Amino acid sequence: MKRYVHAFAMCQSMFCAIPCPWKIWDEEAKDKMLLFLPLVGLEIGAIWALLSWLCERFCLPDLVTGLILCACPYILTGFIHLDGFMDVTDAVKSCRDQERRRQILKDPHVGSFGVIGFGLLLLAQFVFLACGTGNHRILIFIPAVSRCCSALAVTGLRPMATSQYAHRSCSRTHLVVLAAQLLACLGAGALLCGWNALALLGCLLGFAVALCRGYRSLGGMNGDISGYALTLGELCALAVYGLI
Repeated sequence: MKRYVHAFAMCQSMFCAIPCPWKIWDEEAKDKMLLFLPLVGLEIGAIWALLSWLCERFCLPDLVTGLILCACPYILTGFIHLDGFMDVTDAVKSCRDQERRRQILKDPHVGSFGVIGFGLLLLAQFVFLACGTGNHRILIFIPAVSRCCSALAVTGLRPMATSQYAHRSCSRTHLVVLAAQLLACLGAGALLCGWNALALLGCLLGFAVALCRGYRSLGGMNGDISGYALTLGELCALAVYGLI
């Protein structure tokens, strides 16, 4: 049990900017850390949904609401997934051979494709959130579903040799637990949000397409590809949320 508590604290500290009271690093708990990524997603989603409700409660203008809700998930995650999105965008859009794309992925400098992609991402997310008039509770489940998908991809797919997950073994038990969490989030979203739960299907589809693109282009899985697919999956979910 102690290892799981450590794993949660490690996951909270690594993937969320909300201060964690436990400053722990336990190598023996490292392989269990991704099991708690969906829980971190629920935490982020709950704050996101609360902010959306407050914006409506105080009758803030749509543009102000869009700005607040657009910035919220990035601030709460410390921009960690956005960094992966920009790195992979630079690599994939370079249209070079795979070895060169991998070099671009690890380059600490930001390229033009990453900047352009970042600008379009923010603009689209801002517009969809400013237009969103659906059930606020769906915002609780979007980050959880995207992180379930992310944890499943990192756990189940072949990692790149340079990935921090290169020596991580595929655990069938972990895959089952993560799949169960994904189904639970989808089911809860459908029960609590009605037709707005279609946004979760948009998240799944967007994540799958982005993951396929990144994985094939770079020849393996790593944390940057996870962040790339997660970011685009959430954008697709918000597109559905803003348009239905």
